[in-house]
Amino acid sequence: MEVVILNGSKQIARLAADAAEDLLRRKPDAVLGLATGSTPLPVYDELAARHERDGLDFSRASGFALDEYVGLPPGHPESYREVVRREFTNRVNIRPENVHGPDGAAADIPGACRAYEEAIAAAGGVDLQILGVGTDGHIAFNEPGSSFASRTRIKSLLEQTRRDNARFFSSLADVPHHVLTQGLGTIMDARHVILLATGAQKAQAVRDFVEGPVAAICPASILQFHPHATVLLDEAAASALKLADFYRHTYDHKPSWQGI
Repeated sequence: MEVVILNGSKQIARLAADAAEDLLRRKPDAVLGLATGSTPLPVYDELAARHERDGLDFSRASGFALDEYVGLPPGHPESYREVVRREFTNRVNIRPENVHGPDGAAADIPGACRAYEEAIAAAGGVDLQILGVGTDGHIAFNEPGSSFASRTRIKSLLEQTRRDNARFFSSLADVPHHVLTQGLGTIMDARHVILLATGAQKAQAVRDFVEGPVAAICPASILQFHPHATVLLDEAAASALKLADFYRHTYDHKPSWQGI
């Protein structure tokens, strides 16, 4: 796991976008794993700007969303399919048919989860997965206690997660209680994972998953076992790390040929 501490969200967005751009130029048909929430938005802004300004091409790429609420009607503005479309894919030239998400409105939920796993596999697997992290250490909607071997499935949301997400809805009562989410095993299959965290409210979770034990109580800690995981933090999110100075030194002296 590489930990990079930067000055703010703009630097984080540029570095994450650099990784995505390098991938797309090497592999135009790359598969991108798309997170939602507020933290990845500057990355999507930066990628959209590079598409507009520099012609960064997404026409052969495909994208897979991490998760979806269960029970929201099609087209609901806070469904993750709509958020991904609004915040990113409508702003670049990725083909709409190449953007996928779990079907939270399916009558057969287990069947929809299996179909989503099969679709990821058929696309060749995720090349670059963008992640955020919850205040309790969850990634995607793998809440504390999730199996490290889990695949796409239905999950019940903790009340803390519902409260965290209530800012996107009219009220807490409107936040669904269930989601479909890629499992931790699914996420670990991605060839490169970039996790973004900003703000002091994430500092405890960051310390737990970066420097704490690998344990189901902190789902993001599984990334300690990932062969290519990059953690991009602002100073506030990194404020509880015991080895912060070491991470800064390591990044400042990183050989240029290593990339991100």
